[in-house]
Order: sequence, then C-alpha cells, then structure tokens
Amino acid sequence: MSFRIDPRLPLTGEVRRILADEIGRAISHLETAREKPEQGLHKCRKRLKSVRALLRLVRSGDELFCQTENECYKQVSALLAGPREATALIETVDRLADAFPEQSAGGGLEPVRERLVLRQHELHAGPGLDAAVNAAIAACREGLERIDRLGLPDQPEQAADILADGARATLRRAKKALDKAEARGEDEDFHNLRKAAKTHSMHLSLLGRLWPTPIKARRKAVDRL
Repeated sequence: MSFRIDPRLPLTGEVRRILADEIGRAISHLETAREKPEQGLHKCRKRLKSVRALLRLVRSGDELFCQTENECYKQVSALLAGPREATALIETVDRLADAFPEQSAGGGLEPVRERLVLRQHELHAGPGLDAAVNAAIAACREGLERIDRLGLPDQPEQAADILADGARATLRRAKKALDKAEARGEDEDFHNLRKAAKTHSMHLSLLGRLWPTPIKARRKAVDRL
C-alpha cells in the first residue's frame, strides 16, 4: 500500500490505513529478525520511524492518541536499539574503510571490526534478542488494535490545516537544530538536525499527492541534504 495520503479520501481513514500497513510491515520484519536479525531489525526500525513521523504530522488533530502512540513506538524502537546498533557499528567501520582506503590499507581497523562482530554475535545469539522481539511484536499488535481510536477532522479545510501544522512543527525543529549546529557544532546538534530532516522527508512522501509539483522539488533538496 502507498505511504501517501490521498486528499480525495477522509483523513482519518487514510491515516488509519497507513498506520496499519506500516505497523503490519514492522511485525513482519520482526518475525524475519528471529533468523536474520541484521536485516529484520533495521527494516523494522525504519517502519517504526515512518509510524512516528505520521503521528507527528497529524498530532494537532488528536493530541492524546498521537502522543500516546508515539511514545509507545519510541519504546518499541528502544527495545531493539542495542542489537541494531551492534550491526550499525560494523557498517560504520566498513564505510570508513571504503572512504579512506589508503589510511586503512594496513588493516588498522580489522581488530576493531573483529571485536564488533563478536559483540554482534553475542547480542544476536543470546536470549535477550528473542525476548526483545517478542515484546516488540506484542506491543505492535496491541497498537494495531488501538488504531480505530484515532479520530481526525475529515473536512478538507480542517484536514489541510492539521497536515500543515504538523509539517511546520517539524520544520521549526529542523531550524532550531540547524541554528544550534551552526552555533555550537556539537554531535547532538547534527544528530537532531539529521532526525528532523528525515522526518521532514517522510512528511513530504506522505503529502506527495496534495501538492505534487512543489513537493517533488523539495524532495530533491532534502535527499541531497
């Protein structure tokens, strides 16, 4: 199913549809993670980010639901952070080696990579991963059952206002992070800027059918960022 809101249809139904699809896919990736944790965990967390981006986009239309569900999926993602981070660190070392072949030609990164691979195997083979996957699946299934509680204004003008409010809020966060990155340049500032840019990119995908021409141009700019 499409990760795009159809402006011809009621907003509540569209958001419910996309939530159900993304959460369902997250559950499927979690099942895959039992046998292929490197792939399944990464794809699941991407789906959870999409869910949270959608909830932020429509938050002003149903504050309680969106805030509660956003916190739920934040916690689910945190359950999976350790095992996923173990793989991400290996990927980072590999990217460093590819980016700086001369500096890494002597094998200086190999001991680091070997230790990270060992840590990854320990995390993925232990009982903790299975417990985390089970808890995450249970939370996602409960979330699926709560989707019908979402209620948004479906009149076109009000629906457009809600979507605009959500998009503006993310842009304000991005501007704040950008200002801090320019002023201080701390790792946390760039991390927050990257998160806001990713959320904005997801919002552009969701809104692609509402304002296709300007959004297409903006997507190119965000992708470059």
